[in-house]
Amino acid sequence: MQTTFTPEQLKDPAIRRSNEVLRTCVHCGFCTATCPTYQVLGDELDSPRGRIYLIKDMLENGRPADEKTVKHIDRCLSCLACMTTCPSGVHYMHLVDHAREYIEQTYRRPLFERLLRWTLARILPYPMRFRVALLGAKIGRPFAFLMPDARLKAMLAMAPKQIPPVSRNDDPQVFPAEGERKMRVALMTGCAQRALNTDINDATIRLLTRLGCDVVIAEGQGCCGALTHHMGKTAESHATAARNIRAWHREMTGEGLDAVVINTSGCGTTVKDYGHMFRNEALATEAQAVSEIAMDVSEVLMRLDLPEGAPKGLKIAYHAACSLQHGQQIKTFPKDLLKRAGFKVSEPADSHLCCGSAGTYNLMQPEISGQLKARKVETLEMTKPDIIAAGNIGCMMQIGSGTDIPIVHTVELLDWATGGPRPSALDAPGKREVPVPILR
Repeated sequence: MQTTFTPEQLKDPAIRRSNEVLRTCVHCGFCTATCPTYQVLGDELDSPRGRIYLIKDMLENGRPADEKTVKHIDRCLSCLACMTTCPSGVHYMHLVDHAREYIEQTYRRPLFERLLRWTLARILPYPMRFRVALLGAKIGRPFAFLMPDARLKAMLAMAPKQIPPVSRNDDPQVFPAEGERKMRVALMTGCAQRALNTDINDATIRLLTRLGCDVVIAEGQGCCGALTHHMGKTAESHATAARNIRAWHREMTGEGLDAVVINTSGCGTTVKDYGHMFRNEALATEAQAVSEIAMDVSEVLMRLDLPEGAPKGLKIAYHAACSLQHGQQIKTFPKDLLKRAGFKVSEPADSHLCCGSAGTYNLMQPEISGQLKARKVETLEMTKPDIIAAGNIGCMMQIGSGTDIPIVHTVELLDWATGGPRPSALDAPGKREVPVPILR
C-alpha cells in the first residue's frame, strides 16, 4: 500500500511504525475470510482491510478521528485472525493499537460512553474493586430489564452465580519445587481472573511445583495493562505494565527467572509485546528482557516432563482462544498436553473464529458479541463433549454463560490428571463447598 506521510509526521515513532505496517498491506482481502465482524456484519469497513483504509486516511491527513472511523474501529475484536491469515505479514495489532490511542487523544465520545469506559478502566484491572462490582451486579441482575442500555444489561449479566473466595496463593511469596528444581518461574496472577476464578492460579501453582518449578509471586505485579491498552488509554496501560516489568526484572537480576508464566492468554499477548510498547521509553531494556522470557503456561509445560496419563474416558472440546492461537501463534501445545494426560480431545468447526469475549468487547459491543457467542457455543456443543477446555478467563466466562457443559481451564485439567483435586466446575452446584468470605 502506498503511503504519503510527510518527513515531519514520520519523526513520530508511532506514525513511523504504522507507516511500516500500512506499506506491507497489498489489498488482497484474504483477511476478510477470517474476520468475525465481517462475517457477522458483511460491511467492508468492518473487515481488517476496510479498517486499514480508515486508519490510513485518518493518520495521513492528521485529522481528528470522526464518528464513522471510531464506530468501525470500536467494532474490531482485536482477535488477530487477520494476522494469521495475511500472506504479507501485516502487523495489524500494532496498527489498530495506534489507531485506538489516536482516537482517545482526538475524539470526544458521548458523555455516557466516556463514563462507561472510565468506569471499566477503574474497576476491571483491580481485583478487589472488581469483586465489589460483581457483588453489586449480582444484586442488580433481577432488575436488568429496567436498564435502558444493552451495555448495562451485559455488565449485570457478567456476574457469575458464585463469586470465589480470595486466594492467599496470589499474595507475594515463593512456592518451592517438589523434588529436584528444574526451573524458577514467576507466575502472573492477573487482575480479573483473581476475582472471577481463583482455581486457575491455584492449579497452576500446584502443577508447576509438582513438575519441578519454584514458583514466584512477585511483589508489586498486577494487571498486565491490556484492558486499558485496548481502550487507547496509553498512560494508564503503561503505568500498570511498568509495575510488572520492574517487579519481574527485580527477580531476574536477583535469584533469576527462567520464565514469566502467564495462564491468561489475553495477558500473554500483551506481555510478550512489552518490548514494543516500551521501545521508546526509559524501561525499554527491562521491558524487552521481560518479553523475551514471557511464556504461556502451555509453553512451559511442554518443556517439563508431564507424566503420560491413562485414558480418562472423558471427551474434551478444546476452545482455542484468539489471543493464544493468533496473538501468540500457539496452536497445538494445549491439545498435545491434554492428550498426553489421557483426555480425548476434539476441536469445533471454525475454531479460528472468536467467541466474542475479547477483553471488554462483550460489555461494549454486546449485540455482535452475543452473535459470536451463539455461533461458538453451537459448534462446541456439536462435538458432544463432557467438558470444554480453554486457556483464557474471558473466553471461559463468555462461553460458560451460553452452555450447561462445564468449562474448565486447561491447566486445571492437567493438574487433576497429575494428582490435583477435581476441578470445582465439574461439581454440581449443590455439592460445592461453601466459600469463605469473598472480600477477605
